[in-house]
Amino acid sequence: MCGICGAAWTDSGRPLEDAALGRMMETLRPRGPDDAGTYRDTHAALGFRRLSILDLAGGHQPLANEDGSVQVVFNGEIYNFPELRRRLEARGHSLRSSGDTEVLVHLYEDLREQMLPLLRGMFALAIWDAARRRLLLARDRLGQKPLLYRVEPDRILFASELKALLALPEADVPRRLDPIALDHYLAYGYVPHPRTILQTVHKLPPAHYAIWQQGRLSLDRYWTPDWNVELRRSEADDAEALRSTLDDAVREQMVADVPLGAFLSGGIDSTIIVGLMQRHSHQPVKTFSIGFDDPSFDESRYAELAARHLGTEHHAFRVEPRAWETLPALAGAFDEPFADSSALPTWFVARQTRQHVTVALTGDAGDELFGGYDRYRALALTNQLGRLPGGARRILGTAVARAIPASARAKTRLRAARRLLEGLHDPAPLRYLRWMTLTDESARLALYSPEWLDLLSREAESAPDADPASILQRAWDAAPLRDDLTRAMIADILTYLPGDLLHKVDMASMAHSLECRSPFLDHRLVELALAMPVERKLRLRRGRSKVILKRAFADLLPPAIRTRAKMGFGVPIDRWFRGPLRHELRAVLLDNRSVDRGLFRRAAVEKLLADHEAGRRDHAYRLWSLLVLELWFRHQVER
Repeated sequence: MCGICGAAWTDSGRPLEDAALGRMMETLRPRGPDDAGTYRDTHAALGFRRLSILDLAGGHQPLANEDGSVQVVFNGEIYNFPELRRRLEARGHSLRSSGDTEVLVHLYEDLREQMLPLLRGMFALAIWDAARRRLLLARDRLGQKPLLYRVEPDRILFASELKALLALPEADVPRRLDPIALDHYLAYGYVPHPRTILQTVHKLPPAHYAIWQQGRLSLDRYWTPDWNVELRRSEADDAEALRSTLDDAVREQMVADVPLGAFLSGGIDSTIIVGLMQRHSHQPVKTFSIGFDDPSFDESRYAELAARHLGTEHHAFRVEPRAWETLPALAGAFDEPFADSSALPTWFVARQTRQHVTVALTGDAGDELFGGYDRYRALALTNQLGRLPGGARRILGTAVARAIPASARAKTRLRAARRLLEGLHDPAPLRYLRWMTLTDESARLALYSPEWLDLLSREAESAPDADPASILQRAWDAAPLRDDLTRAMIADILTYLPGDLLHKVDMASMAHSLECRSPFLDHRLVELALAMPVERKLRLRRGRSKVILKRAFADLLPPAIRTRAKMGFGVPIDRWFRGPLRHELRAVLLDNRSVDRGLFRRAAVEKLLADHEAGRRDHAYRLWSLLVLELWFRHQVER
């Protein structure tokens, strides 16, 4: 795992000087504390920071072909590099190193960007073709590894993280806030690709590559599964295919020349991953979990149960999250404002895990692939209720929902029931958007200052993606022939997974120089899982989810884990904001630094605070998004 950065320019473009490249690389040191390297010629400069995982002695980058005309810097892992090496050697290539980076150089010589579909792994890469003055940027299929860029008339800048670009002067990277990106952030809690929080910087989308040559940039997609395909096979055949594919992915992802372990929450997904790891290991796998004093957020007893069942060397850590001490570090580590509060426990477990291992496997994406989230069951239930006569739907969707009190706690059945019924009369995509939204449109409009609202309106006139709903709708429309539940899962794979979950894990883990790998994100498994009919995953009448996953790996799952309800990986911010963090929250959101930014109306923020503190409404996540945004300004923009 590494950090990469650099630039390419035309004859009339401004070179990236050594000092500037050095500043960019220094911001990436946590991603790569073990080694550094640079390359420069008359039209390009590449920088690299390395976290040594494979080929510890020979994996230095930038790495070149025999005559030095092709140079690569690369962040991530190519899991199928042994078979790619054999392919290259059979074609006459001579490889000097034993790791995965060199295969990229020689594959590019043979195939250029057509090499990308051959890669199985997580990666962000930059390949400079000096003879053609051509820069290739590419990102893995699911978006595990980040890559950002800024295009100027005669130059392109790129980096693994936004803060590497912010290491350059404002004249090079203007700090202009993107009004539409901010609106998206308040809606979803993250900034969806391809936008970033800054107008002048973009994210390369997952499964895409970009070619920059002679001042012109082109983007294309290299992986586009047909999400409409549904394979009708026996449940036994599906279970066997699932078991074989995931086992192969785990085996490949256990290759490392440094200590390796796994996160173990005690949920279905991480327990399966650890169980498969244990079968491929000659010694107990090192596993790591984190526990909290609040029982509604604590999974540690299930993690310990799974560890005993599987025979791992388990390390359990109990923490009392001191949010006010940790939030500045999170704001300094995360590129953009990021409002998923589970970043806090992810930060803690990554920090503790890194004290023992350098690589950790995770169960990320199991929920998106196999129907693990409550919102999928809610969608199925509301679809059934939607078949009721119109009058009954309206009663359920309005009168009954309003009669249920808005709970002051984040996790209650009444709160879930209210959210479910409020959108009963809406079409499925709109219902799903409601559940995925932190701050809906009316609440956002009430927050914005008149000046900011005017600026947002002007920007939105020429932006087809101005409405946050369009992002989810576009992903939903990727599979028009499938059922609503499968479409929701595919939409999550295309939006929430790269924008929220994978970004969180990457940034929180790399801040501690820990590499995280997720076997569920092997693209072969993703294609297999999403081609399965929905009844393989959800049985609504019995309240069961992940049906095929539990069947395929029943031997790895203790009964108490196989039948337990899902628990989110979060923290009790609703109570924090009424108790220990009440005064700190007010002090940040209502002080002059925050108010003078001119983004929000002070009276609207005061009302959110007052309603939440009095228990009239639960605004915890809206307030959290405002708090994280302000801390991001202070720790990233105003450095």
